[in-house]
Amino acid sequence: MGSPVRFSYEYDRRLRVGYLGCGGHSFRNILPTFRFAPVELVAVCDLDEAKARAFARQFGAERIFTDYERMLAEVDLEAVFIVTGYDQSGVTHTPRAIEALDAGCHVWIEKPPANSVAEVEALIAAEQRTRRSVLVGLKKCFLPAVQKAREIAHSEAFGGITSLTVRYPQHLPPALAERREPAQMRGFLDHIVHPAGVLHHLAGPVESLYFDVAPNGASVTCLRFASGAVGTLHLPAGQSGTSPLERLEVVGHGANVVVDNGVRLTYYRPGARGDGGYGRAPSFIGDDAGAPLVWEPEFSLGQLYNKGLFLLGYAQEVIYFCECVLAGCRPEIAGTDYALATMKLYEAYSNPERTVVSL
Repeated sequence: MGSPVRFSYEYDRRLRVGYLGCGGHSFRNILPTFRFAPVELVAVCDLDEAKARAFARQFGAERIFTDYERMLAEVDLEAVFIVTGYDQSGVTHTPRAIEALDAGCHVWIEKPPANSVAEVEALIAAEQRTRRSVLVGLKKCFLPAVQKAREIAHSEAFGGITSLTVRYPQHLPPALAERREPAQMRGFLDHIVHPAGVLHHLAGPVESLYFDVAPNGASVTCLRFASGAVGTLHLPAGQSGTSPLERLEVVGHGANVVVDNGVRLTYYRPGARGDGGYGRAPSFIGDDAGAPLVWEPEFSLGQLYNKGLFLLGYAQEVIYFCECVLAGCRPEIAGTDYALATMKLYEAYSNPERTVVSL
C-alpha cells in the first residue's frame, strides 16, 4: 500500500494491452492510470472510429479498431480492458470478457461485472477453462483508507470483526414489481457493487440478510456473515447532495475503525476515556497509548496520494491487475469471487420486503 509508485516507462516489462470502449469514463479515469502501470497500449477499439482514432492519439495506442473480434484476432495481446457500459440487454462486459479469455487474454472489466449470478458463473467457468484471470473494477476496495481499515480490522490488536456498517446513498425501487424489472434496477446495479464489494473485502461472504424499504427508496439491510459477524448496509436515498457521500465503521473487541467520505480514517484503539472511574474522572483525555489515530490527505503537495486517480482507487486497481498478470498469480482482491458475492447481494434485493434471504 505504501510502496513508491513506478511510472510506466520504469518497468522492465510491460503488458501488451488492448482497450475496448472509448467513452468519457475511460478518458477521465481509466486510461490516465496507464501512466503508472506496466502497460503498453497496443490497440483501442470503439464502434465510433473517430473516437478510437482520437483516443489512440491521446494515449499512444499503435492501432485502432471498430471490430472487437478483429482486434482479438489480429493483435498479439496479453490483456484486455473492457469498459463498454450498457445496451438494451443490460451490462455488456461479460460476453466480451469471455471472448477475450478464449483468445488467451487476461481481462479487466469495469463494474458491474454482469447482469446476474448466472453470468458471473459463466465467467468463472471461462476463467477455469482458459487458465486466465479476470479483475473487476471495484475501486472502493482499493481506496487507501479502506485498505488501511482492512489491515487494522484484521490485526491481532483489533480482535476480529464483530460488526460493521456501511452507509452509501442509493435508491432502491420500493415496489417489488419494479425490482424484478432489470431496466428499473439498472441504477441500483451500477452502484450497489461499491458497498457490496467493500463488505466482502472486509468481512467475507454474506450468509443471510433482511431488508426493508422506505417509500422514497431508502433502505436498511441487516446482514449476517459466514464468519459470524453482523452488519448493516444503509442506503439513504434522499440525503443532501452537499453531504459527505459515504461512511464505513468496523467494530472489533474494544476497538473500532471509521472511514468518513472515503478519505478520513480514524482508528479508535483499545483504551479508556479519562481516568479516575465513573463520576470522578476530571478529564476526557485518556492515556496516549490508547488515543485515536487519524489520517487524512493534506491536499497541498503535488503527491500522487492527492490525485483523484489514487484517492479513488482507480490507479491502484489497474496496477494491481497488471502486476498480478506479470507475476502469474490470480488476484486475491476484486476477482470473480468478489463479483459473485456482489451479484448475489444484488439479486437478493429482488425478493419481497421484510423477509430473510439466504445467500
